[in-house]
Amino acid sequence: MLLQISPIFVLAPKGSSMSRKLQFIFNPSELGAGTRGASLGPEAIRAAARTKGSTLFSAHQVISVEQQNDLLDHPTPFRYAKYIDGLSTVFASLSEKIESCISSKALPLLISGDHSAAAGTLAALHKVYPKQRIGVIWIDAHADIHSPYTTPSGNIHGMPIAAALGLDHSHLAKNELDAATAAHWNKLKSTAFLPQDLIYIGVRDTEAEEDAIMAELQLKNYTVAELRQKGLNNCLAEMHIQLAACDLIYVSFDVDSIDPIETSYGTGTPVPNGISFAEAQALLNHFAADPKLCALEIVEVNPCLDDEKNKMAERTLDLIENIITQLS
Repeated sequence: MLLQISPIFVLAPKGSSMSRKLQFIFNPSELGAGTRGASLGPEAIRAAARTKGSTLFSAHQVISVEQQNDLLDHPTPFRYAKYIDGLSTVFASLSEKIESCISSKALPLLISGDHSAAAGTLAALHKVYPKQRIGVIWIDAHADIHSPYTTPSGNIHGMPIAAALGLDHSHLAKNELDAATAAHWNKLKSTAFLPQDLIYIGVRDTEAEEDAIMAELQLKNYTVAELRQKGLNNCLAEMHIQLAACDLIYVSFDVDSIDPIETSYGTGTPVPNGISFAEAQALLNHFAADPKLCALEIVEVNPCLDDEKNKMAERTLDLIENIITQLS
């Protein structure tokens, strides 16, 4: 049974009617993905807007992050952290764009390629707000908390949480890293937030190492079943209690959190039995209206894998347009 969504949420954020200046940041990097095409996600969403006749991307400024996707034309020497050598450049450009956006009193709404981008986003937010505590809402089918020491694939889009927490998981290591990989990984790591300030929503596809880490750190995951059993209002109330001590909230939304039957298979790692589109919209709208929101990021739209033309981008555009209504 689908979640019944109330039009008024428990603990609705105060001040949500105030207008907020918005700036889009396109980060087309797909260095962290295992399949090709996520770099086209931001422009696929803009193409969907043009097809629809939407003025979304003319009404708000769009700036783009420097990408290093040319590295994908060559073999990577980093088996357990593929193409990690290019991510430092991407993250430096991303940090510059986020700092500029926030200094102009705008809210960054990031549309990124693969989910490794979130590690750079969180590091940048921590740099801008070094004395403020950041809560993280991670809406995703995957926990993304591997490190190069535990990864089964070497794809860095499965590692951004570990990077942003500054963790190696060396006690669970199954991979032996060379010095160059270790050095690059140490450069990417930050301590952007605390484990107790992370909330997963919809995670349902994990490896044993991730399960162990999540249990060890006592990370909260609101499964699809729990959302529907408790009700969205009750779950949101619990989330606000958990993050009450946080000064800011960052929301990271992977489109694979949604059941692919409701969108399409236009993402790198689709997983069945996800949240519904309506549930995704309700969650994003709620956090978009929260005055603590400091950034919102949407990732992993891949038009090259879309089995229904550009449907994933079109549905993501719908999500974004509704988010905007909560900000103004």
